[in-house]
Amino acid sequence: MPDRRQMLQRSAAVAGLLGGLGLLPEVAQAAWNSAAFEARNLAELARVLGLSAPVESREVTLAAPDVAENGAAVALGCASSLAGVRRLMLLVDKNPSPLCAMFEPGEGLVPDIATRVKMSQSSRVLAVAVTADGRVLFAQREVQVTAGGCGG
Repeated sequence: MPDRRQMLQRSAAVAGLLGGLGLLPEVAQAAWNSAAFEARNLAELARVLGLSAPVESREVTLAAPDVAENGAAVALGCASSLAGVRRLMLLVDKNPSPLCAMFEPGEGLVPDIATRVKMSQSSRVLAVAVTADGRVLFAQREVQVTAGGCGG
């Protein structure tokens, strides 16, 4: 009988084979929107995604530290009290690629995410929520980085 390590190796090999052949369910395959991740600011991102003009709102909250001691792993969170949020995004203005993360919570899920991102330097951070009716709302905060995470 194979041990745990052998089972994990075999499972990974089978998953890699299925993925290579395109046989994994579409839910398991992450979508990549390269144009969105190449946008240089929030206005350009809204244009690329075909969204309305962004408006600052208290209904979107951003959890971010005032000072990040290590830019290689800055904890950020984004939430909204609105019903019908279809997309949550985190942007860091001065990063080489400002769009750090994009999440699409499904029906019945609470629009509340948390992740860690790299920040190359002190910058404005934005949490953006897109609603089902097409509104684009955001919250922003300045985060000071003492040691850069993108080679700095």
